Amino acid sequence: MMESVVVIEEAAEVTDLPPLPGIEKAAELPPLLPLPPDVPPKFDTEQVAPTVYSVISRQGVGTVGKRIPLLANHFKVAVNVPDATFFQYNVTVTSEDKISIESKGIRRKLINRLSQTYSSELGGKSFAYDGERTLCTVGSLPLDKFEFKVLLEESYAKHSTENPGANGKPHEETKRSKRSFQSKTFIVEISFAAKIPLQSIALALDGVESDTNSQDALRVLNIVLRQQAANRGCLLVRQSFFHDDSRNFNDVGGGVTGVRGFHSSFHLTQAGLALNMDTSTTMILKPGPVIDFLLSNQNVREPRNIDWAKAKKMLKNLRVRATHSHQEFKISGLSGKPCIQQLFSMKLRNVDNSNGVQTVDITVFEYFAKHCGIQLTSSAYLPCLDVGKPNRPIYLPLELCSLVSLQRYTKELSPMQRASLVEKSRQKPQERVKIVTNAVGDYCYDDDPVLAACGISIERKMTEVEGRVLETPKLKVGNNGECVPQNGRWSFTKKALLQPSQIDYWAVVNFSAKCDTSYISRELIRCGMSKGINIERPYTLIEEDPQLRRSDPVTRVENMFELLISKLTKEPKLILCVLPERKNCDIYGPWKKKCLSEFGVVTQCICPVKITDQYLNNVLLKINSKLGGINSLLAIEHSGHLPLVKDTPTMILGMDVSHGSPGRSDIPSIAAVVGSRCWPLISRYRASARTQSSKVEIIDSLYKPLDNGNDDGIVRELFLDFYESSQRRKPTQIIVFRDGVSESQFNQVLNIELNQIIKAYQHLGEVDVPKFTVIVAQKNHHTKLFQANGLENVPPGTVVDTKVTHPRNYDFYMSAHAGMFGTTRPVHYHVLLDEIGFSADSLQNLIHSLSYVNQRSTNATSVVAPIHYAHHAAAQMGRFLNFDDLSEASSVTSEGNVPIPELPRLHSNVKSTMFFC
Repeated sequence: MMESVVVIEEAAEVTDLPPLPGIEKAAELPPLLPLPPDVPPKFDTEQVAPTVYSVISRQGVGTVGKRIPLLANHFKVAVNVPDATFFQYNVTVTSEDKISIESKGIRRKLINRLSQTYSSELGGKSFAYDGERTLCTVGSLPLDKFEFKVLLEESYAKHSTENPGANGKPHEETKRSKRSFQSKTFIVEISFAAKIPLQSIALALDGVESDTNSQDALRVLNIVLRQQAANRGCLLVRQSFFHDDSRNFNDVGGGVTGVRGFHSSFHLTQAGLALNMDTSTTMILKPGPVIDFLLSNQNVREPRNIDWAKAKKMLKNLRVRATHSHQEFKISGLSGKPCIQQLFSMKLRNVDNSNGVQTVDITVFEYFAKHCGIQLTSSAYLPCLDVGKPNRPIYLPLELCSLVSLQRYTKELSPMQRASLVEKSRQKPQERVKIVTNAVGDYCYDDDPVLAACGISIERKMTEVEGRVLETPKLKVGNNGECVPQNGRWSFTKKALLQPSQIDYWAVVNFSAKCDTSYISRELIRCGMSKGINIERPYTLIEEDPQLRRSDPVTRVENMFELLISKLTKEPKLILCVLPERKNCDIYGPWKKKCLSEFGVVTQCICPVKITDQYLNNVLLKINSKLGGINSLLAIEHSGHLPLVKDTPTMILGMDVSHGSPGRSDIPSIAAVVGSRCWPLISRYRASARTQSSKVEIIDSLYKPLDNGNDDGIVRELFLDFYESSQRRKPTQIIVFRDGVSESQFNQVLNIELNQIIKAYQHLGEVDVPKFTVIVAQKNHHTKLFQANGLENVPPGTVVDTKVTHPRNYDFYMSAHAGMFGTTRPVHYHVLLDEIGFSADSLQNLIHSLSYVNQRSTNATSVVAPIHYAHHAAAQMGRFLNFDDLSEASSVTSEGNVPIPELPRLHSNVKSTMFFC
């Protein structure tokens, strides 16, 4: 797949394109009061009170499309004791000296021991325990409050007896294993909290009771599933679990291993209570010798080449097992000197057998040789692991330490690691069906005592469901041609672009020593001619000075721009930038910031491995879109006959928040929104983005009033752009597509984000608020669809809105794209609000069509284009900031908060372009 690239042009050229041949004019609407050029509508800060919204119920199901029998990985659940009641209790665990115990492993062990030791006092009840503070039983315990003393066996509180510490003692007094405590006796308090009737599930299925109560009951059932996995020694990641079985491990490089496991969770569906079972993959650190891990992680061959500063950061808080003592420890750091030089003070009894002791300084190397009989070989000249406390170090030689298995790796994968993971973890549809169905039988959930007390039984076969395959939309291309995608794909071979741009003055800059830019530019010109794009020869080709390649990225970009400006005679329409490496190139962010924010010019970044026509065609699709051209349109869009859109000014918003690398909680999140423009088209967009607090999903800057009365929010500029590009019409209908939020956040989308959008609209002097349709798209779920009578993935355009969907809410699954490898994951769409009044068929067809308008792709996308665009815009503008510098330089304010850096704004020349293509 081509890497994301950026291109820009003067804003005037974007909005002043000639009319498309054959496109009909939108229906005439009452004229608006004329405004002077470049003057926005009148502001009015007086606004009505915000409306309180709630998630709507299903309005009906779709009927169009070819029927197709499918299977879904939902397993029907019967509840034979529907009047059972869960009693929820709060659990606190402390040591004898009142220190709170937070370790889930110890807490689970204690609760298991407690249930065995005090079974009669607890009425013989079985528990569902979440490893933290919640414990549930079917029926009540004899009392509302208990306090127990529980003895933890030696294996969980044993001492480490052979490892040198700062005081030189074998650490029977100073160091214990990872989960050790001074006291082996613990105090467990259990107190009643609430009743949760299982009947709430049946009432919710019948529409009698709200989701809130039934969600509590589902939460208890899901705790049971997690508890089962924990008792098997599995790694738990939310509702997924992973066994310590090397047959499930796949090495993806860099000391990282992908481990296959399962996801299991209970859900309410139209067909009743169901168990959703699926395969799952997470990343762990490769278990084994620490030194082998470091060599792989840093991609070096010899220990002498290891960067120990990076190693220290990587190893901190990881768990290791000492091979000589079989004890577990948590790494706190590294020693300051090599093992053979690292001294510590050791107390020894006097040789004359008197009661006195003497203190001697001894190296770690000498200690293990003399007192443990271990002759260190490979790690004598390497640092030691420090597994002690800051003021009490405990040193272990590297060669005696191995990483414990099932330790999660939460940092972002490199492109090579991600490609390897995808390749090794994919499963064909029928393979997944077999694995998942077998797993439901193998785990025998029916036999769990808590589930058995509820009379729960689970079918051993997947749910049969009927799907519908929607008709593939036709596309309009250049020279009045039409294109009918086949299996969700199309090609521009022997086809021209619908509205090609012209490139008369441009430049090429080369940061790579491997590419022939003269050849690339000639081939791009040749390929452009076949697509209708007239590209003149580049005005200049600039090669980076080889001596600058060791400089930092910002310096390299600044020097390149100085050289470029000295060569140019006017502002270029395009700068083609050849990068030295694909993906995650450290030049990419500074280059994009320079072009898009400071200089105001369209840029396209490439890093070709092989120059082919297909590669050049993909590059040209991006360039043309960024320069204001149009590659293709929906045929129905081109003719001006889009239902519910053609007669009423309709704006489409796509919203997403990018949280950066999973392992980085110290950097801001990037909220991006794209808005459609040039109504009645639905294929042209503009983006706006802001930073916000790290890991915060709900967008807080859609409307941002300033002290001077102005609005500096995201959507204001999108509203104004829609107005200027759509015959000076204001949107009276707005369709909002929101990505990345969970079901628990749906009300926040409606009552925080939507109300911000409304306030931004009212701030522009409007009293009549547009009608809204709000749709959430979820990709991170575990429902899969399979052909009942075929081996292949479900065909593109497959929709399911019965049986496996929510019993009350308006939702459906859609697989708009072709799954070429592995098993297709459908997008789960939730319609939270529909004031516009779409029928189920018209809304599903619109969403399906929006998967075919992505200007940078010749495949139907899995999710609608506005969400794809918002994701790309957030990711690209996020690269404007150097998060490594921010992390090191950030200071805490007097209120205790880390200030959030502001995202550089786009230059006026490019802010209305599709730079994110």
